[in-house]
Amino acid sequence: MTDGSQATTMHIGAVAERTGLSLRTLRHYDEVGLLRPSGRTDGGFRLYTDADVERLLLIRRMKPLGFSLEEMADLLAVTDRLAAGDVDDSLRAQLDGYVVAARERRADLARRLAMADEFIALLEAR
Repeated sequence: MTDGSQATTMHIGAVAERTGLSLRTLRHYDEVGLLRPSGRTDGGFRLYTDADVERLLLIRRMKPLGFSLEEMADLLAVTDRLAAGDVDDSLRAQLDGYVVAARERRADLARRLAMADEFIALLEAR
């Protein structure tokens, strides 16, 4: 679905394949308003752009860190405003807060992974 005035679009199946997200997850994100596709076909099929895919990849990276849908939506809004040139100090502070939270959650995951490795090693030693 490309012409000179429109961005290249893809159907939900192609997006699922590119992002590793399930069709159900993509539909859910649309239904709750986290990420709506950029368009729809005349038959109502969702159409996503490369920009939509990039946003979905950001969301996918937040999932293992346990961010809620609300936090994901908030971060997308913050990054959108910053990308649009909004230099509000409160936006930068919000983004910095997400960086701190992501680092803390990553450290927790690393600790849990190390504990899992120890557990596996104990089992294998028996």
